[in-house]
Amino acid sequence: MKLTVDCVLSHELANLPSASALARLLGKARVAQIDVPLEALICKQFGLNEEGDLPIATISAAADGLVVGEYYWLRADPVHFVMQRDCFSLSEPAPLLVDSAHAALMVASLNTHFAQDGLLFCIGKSGAWYLRVDKVAQITTTLPSVAMDKNVHHFMPQGVDSAKWKSILNEMQMLLHDHPANEERESTSELVVNSVWLSGGGVMPAFNDLPYDVDLITASDVLNQGLATWANIASQLVPMNFDEILQCTAQHVRLALPQNKHSKTSHSDNNHFDEVWFAPLYAALKNKQIEQLTLNIGFYEKCLVVIIKPLDTYKFWRKAKPIMQYLE
Repeated sequence: MKLTVDCVLSHELANLPSASALARLLGKARVAQIDVPLEALICKQFGLNEEGDLPIATISAAADGLVVGEYYWLRADPVHFVMQRDCFSLSEPAPLLVDSAHAALMVASLNTHFAQDGLLFCIGKSGAWYLRVDKVAQITTTLPSVAMDKNVHHFMPQGVDSAKWKSILNEMQMLLHDHPANEERESTSELVVNSVWLSGGGVMPAFNDLPYDVDLITASDVLNQGLATWANIASQLVPMNFDEILQCTAQHVRLALPQNKHSKTSHSDNNHFDEVWFAPLYAALKNKQIEQLTLNIGFYEKCLVVIIKPLDTYKFWRKAKPIMQYLE
């Protein structure tokens, strides 16, 4: 079996000790750093190489219970901007976790306000927000992972229609400023939704052959599920443990490891994640149950692409080192 694993490297996972299974895997592997966020890398590995935006919103929305048709879609993540000394920055997490009642109220207000502009905000089954647009928006956008904790001014929509869309964003912010749902969030010390982050715009792309063979996608997120449907690849939800992956008969499997949805994770939780996923990966490689392992590890606007084969696990002279050293 060949296995490709996609994983977001949280701050907590990045600080796992050198003795962790993840650090030992990196220590034995060929590691390359590329300046591409994880979602973009995944799309490009599926043969989506459009200039400008990748159609992440459309592919995700189709897997999220929405009828995408031939419309142009954007992800419309509820976010919080923080005032710095002389600019606003995009705060983590993005998107914010918004309960269904508050989300429904905010989206209803946005739809009432923007209906005459041919804009329709929708909420998917996952709780993600999307924006359906009647006409193709002549803009390019930035994925939130790239803009995180940076001056948002540098990451606003660019292109022919940029002035129009910056105006729309300003209207969204004014509408959300004193929204009753935000007042309730503030009363319980939750971050208010003071803006919407637009990204991943496009229409549903035509499918061509994949650049490589994939037999099974194992994922619980809507982007990977949408890519599986779009590419007509068998898919299943992420199992509780790695043993179930090894028991499948597929020759090439893609596994998207679930993200921790909380901003803070305990040290023991991170060790548990390492033990449940990366330790069995290391053991399966050493036992030659995996012919080749590729790890795509996303860290904001960068990725580590890690390739390791069974023989590499026996290269004792390659020592593990702190994970963050690979991202310097």
